[in-house]
This record gives sequence, structure tokens and C-alpha cells, in this order.
Amino acid sequence: MSGKRRSYQVSTYCHSANYNVGLKQLQQQRVSSPSFLPSGTGNLIPFFRIAVMFASRNCKVTFINIKPQAPAPEFTSFSRFSANHPRIEILDFEMDFHTPLDSTIRDPFIIHFQNITRSLNQLKPILSSLPVKAIFSDFAIAVKLAQISADLDIPYYIVSTSSAKFFALIAYLPVLMTEDPNVFSNPLGDVKIQEVAPIQKSSIPPSWMDDSTNYLLPVFLLPNAGSLPKVKGVLLSTFNWFEPETIAALNSGRVLNRLPPLFPIGPLPSYEPQESDHLPWLNQQPAESVVYVNFGRREVMSTDQIRELRKGLEICGYNYLWVNKGNEDVHDSREFHEFSGDSSPEGSKSRGKIIRGWVDQEKLLAHPAIGGFVNECEWDSVMEAAWNGVPMLAWPQHGDQKMNAETVKKAGLGIWIEDWGWGGEKLVDGKDIGQLLAQIMEDLNVKKAAKNVREKAREACEVGGSSEKVLAEVIAILTS
Repeated sequence: MSGKRRSYQVSTYCHSANYNVGLKQLQQQRVSSPSFLPSGTGNLIPFFRIAVMFASRNCKVTFINIKPQAPAPEFTSFSRFSANHPRIEILDFEMDFHTPLDSTIRDPFIIHFQNITRSLNQLKPILSSLPVKAIFSDFAIAVKLAQISADLDIPYYIVSTSSAKFFALIAYLPVLMTEDPNVFSNPLGDVKIQEVAPIQKSSIPPSWMDDSTNYLLPVFLLPNAGSLPKVKGVLLSTFNWFEPETIAALNSGRVLNRLPPLFPIGPLPSYEPQESDHLPWLNQQPAESVVYVNFGRREVMSTDQIRELRKGLEICGYNYLWVNKGNEDVHDSREFHEFSGDSSPEGSKSRGKIIRGWVDQEKLLAHPAIGGFVNECEWDSVMEAAWNGVPMLAWPQHGDQKMNAETVKKAGLGIWIEDWGWGGEKLVDGKDIGQLLAQIMEDLNVKKAAKNVREKAREACEVGGSSEKVLAEVIAILTS
């Protein structure tokens, strides 16, 4: 903000992986008020977007950036965000994590968040010394921050980075586990949530159904879900039209009578438009003639399935832009080279352009040449496709993605073939993939339905739209 324009304090706190504590360093920075607090890797983008939304409405926003940084994509994103938004203050916070030697938990995800939770008390004196209006974080550290915020008498909000329906499942976990502690032991049947459409157990995250990782529920999910009644509100990256029944049920108190209010403020707008090196190639393609493929950083496809996907892309008859973000856990450079048939992992072959590394997905989906989107149904990608009206071939790989795919299909944003299962469960033939891609690119009803989603998404964010009014309500609460 410039000049003497009034600014409002919001508080949030940002994490990445592997940390080391430096309380003196934080105090020496003497920032007037902190503002935004996400936790963990992979969920920074929604916080960046919301921070910019708040800052553009005269809120004074600050990130507490836990250091050292996590994997390269998160570090790069944070560095770029900091450089492009100098009015949003960044507060660096060094933490030192130590895993107990007697710990029986080996899952790095759980260890990571246990370390964060143990370290959060380091922030308490900082927050108490500043004029903080509210604290925002994600669900992962809710149980600890709910207690800290209560001790400091500071309103605490959660930013949900998933669909409303997945949030409903999370919120209802204490009830489900109380009624039947073995509810996730049997893979058959449905999970029933009061006033919400039943959820097939085949759509529940596989890690919840796996006895070898069942500590995920008691150690991580249940304690955080149990803290929700202490939360002032939940910001949702979705919009009323996209998930009307679930949002209405959650906000009516019919699901749980102690849930905080939900504030659907999506789709979240772009926070820093970036030029892409690959746009010149797209600029040469006809309108809606290119299939965009991106399975994110945690792609888990086998090499055989990747070859079948490539075959399907060739069969469909359309040009394609395939992005592989280069996660080491997926397949190494040699495997990608072998599959692609190119002289290097980044290059073009036949109808397609294959890219290894980061791209500005928002920019790509907004390009008029993009006519279809093949994706694992990570929620940020779903909202970006909704904003641009690009029909999706939803291909869930893990986590909440089947539930997201169900929402995509119901809203008319794309196609989901349930029989394909989770990533790795079966080898999907390239011919089947090619036929579906051709349908997405050619079926006028599919295109019309996706464009209708685009219209509804933009109406929600216009002045007087549902999401715009909810955002104004949140800011009014914070500044009252």
C-alpha cells in the first residue's frame, strides 16, 4: 500500500519443509503485524492468491516464511511471489526440527507436520507482541494454532485447499470414527455423511484404507478435525454454483452443528501473470486445437502407462502440450527420454511439444489454442480449468482426486471414467485414451458445458457475485 491509506491486519503463517528456529531473528525484523500462515509443501499457491486478494482491498498482509525452504518448486514460487509483491511483508522464521529417536512413525509427511506442530509455540510471543487481527493457516496445523489463537484471543481461520465435499469428509471424521472405528477397514460400500451425498469408499484416499498407514487418521487427521469447532471460519477455494448442495448443508448446521461458517471465495484469481517460453508455439496453433497434459509434481504413472498416454495423444489427432514437472519420484530423465523418443526430455516430437519443468499453468489454460486438459484433478487445477472453461479429462491418481473428479463430472466441467481406478491400479489402453480425448476436443455438448462453468465462475467473482460478496463479508468481519 502507498501513502497513508488505511491498512488492516490479517495474520497468516507460511511453511515449507525442514526447518530451524531463530526467535531473535524474527524479533529483530520488528514487522508491525504478521498476516498469512500456510503450512507444508504444495499448498502455497492458494495462500498467495488470497494474500493478494486481501492486499488489493487495503489489508496489510504478511507471510511468516518458515526456513530453510522446502523442495525447489515451492522455493521458486515463494521467491518469485516475494519479488513481485513487495507490499506484502515477508517474515523469515528459522526453525530447528528434531525427530525423536524412539518414534515409530516413518512417513515423512507425518514427521514433517509433527515437527511443525512442536515448533509452533516459538511463534506465540511474536504473535502476542503484534496487533494481529486474525490468523490464517491450512488444516494441517489446525489443532495447535487453534490453541495458540485461543490463548492469545486472536480469531483463527482455516484456508481449505480442497473441495467442499472433501472438507465435509474431513470435518465429519470424528463422528465416523466414533460410530465405527473400523469404518475405513472395509473397502466396499459407501461412507455416509449427514445431509451430504454418500461417498464411495473407492473414492476415499487409499492411504486411509491401508492398515500400514492407519496412524494417518489418529495422529494427523482426527486431532485437526476435532479442533474445527474452535475455528472462526473456513475460506474455501470454490464457489457456490460449483458445489451448491454441499456448501449449503455445511453452512446450515445440518452436517455438524458446531462447524464454523464456510466462506466460498473461489475461483481464486491469478496473483502474478507470467509470460511462458512456450506461448510462441501455442500462438501458432488454431483455436481450441491443443490438448494440454499436466499431472503435477506428484505424478505416479508407470512408464508403461505413460507410453499408453502418449499413444492416446497421437491417436486423438490433435496437437498436444505435455508438461512433466520433473519430480524425481516419478521417473528419471532417462525414462522420460526413452518414452518420448526425443533427443532430450524437453523438445517436440510428432504432434506434440513435451516440456520438463515449471510452466505458468494459469497462462496456458487461458490461451485460446488450448481445447482440452488432461489432469489428475488436483483442486487448484480444477478451479483454473473452471475459470477458463477448459473441458477436462479427469484422471485421479491419489488423495482427494476421485472426489474432485466426481465434482468435475457433476458440474459439467469434463469427463471422468471411474473404471480407470486410481493411478497404477490398471493399465489404460492408449486407444481408449485417444477416443476420450477426441470426444473432449470435438463434442459440442462437452465444450458448451465447460463454457457454462466458466460463465458461472466469473459471475461469482464479479461485483455482486456470490464469491465477491462473501469475500467482502470476511474483510468486514476482520475490520470491524
